[in-house]
Amino acid sequence: MYAPAVSEDKITDRPFYRSKGFELLVLIVVGVLVAAGVRTYLLQTFYIPSGSMENTLLLNDKVLVNKVLYRFREPHRGEVVVFQPPVAWGAGPAEQEYIKRIIGVGGDHVVCCDTQKRLTVNGQALDEDYLYPGDAPSDDTFDVTVPAGRLFVMGDHRSDSADSRAHLDSDLGTVPVDRVAGRAFAIYWPVSRWTSLSVPKTFEAVPAPAG
Repeated sequence: MYAPAVSEDKITDRPFYRSKGFELLVLIVVGVLVAAGVRTYLLQTFYIPSGSMENTLLLNDKVLVNKVLYRFREPHRGEVVVFQPPVAWGAGPAEQEYIKRIIGVGGDHVVCCDTQKRLTVNGQALDEDYLYPGDAPSDDTFDVTVPAGRLFVMGDHRSDSADSRAHLDSDLGTVPVDRVAGRAFAIYWPVSRWTSLSVPKTFEAVPAPAG
């Protein structure tokens, strides 16, 4: 005897939000929004091409980037941003945009490291629980005062990130704010990793720069 046909969703008894149909719907909705011009003015989708932000962002995750936020305010410490690297960073045509976390903004004094091997910003130590497991805050030492209008950025996977530390000989490794495309605020793909990219609480304790 032949068993009656049963749909794949029936067999696996998966909830709708995890079904292939729902995943396809998400892709269609995002695609329509982008095609309608939202990408040009409000949002940009960006896929993660490397492991430099693990485990906050995994290889091939897709994120949504707010492109208008920084027209109304300056970037904040702890935010994850997409930017075009300075020319001095030597990025090739296949690497037009980077994604990193802001550690210091204009006027901030960023130092590695204190006696407990933590980064400090304006004298306040950062407890970086978002770092890749086993990574130190930095294997390189530095003492940088971030110039006005620029950002000091680092990847969360410090041992696999070519960030501000790798370019200290050029403008102290900092990135001009006007090269920032926007703030990455959410992972939207895969669906199983849907989450917002909030600012870690440790940055709340950082005081304003002296002077």
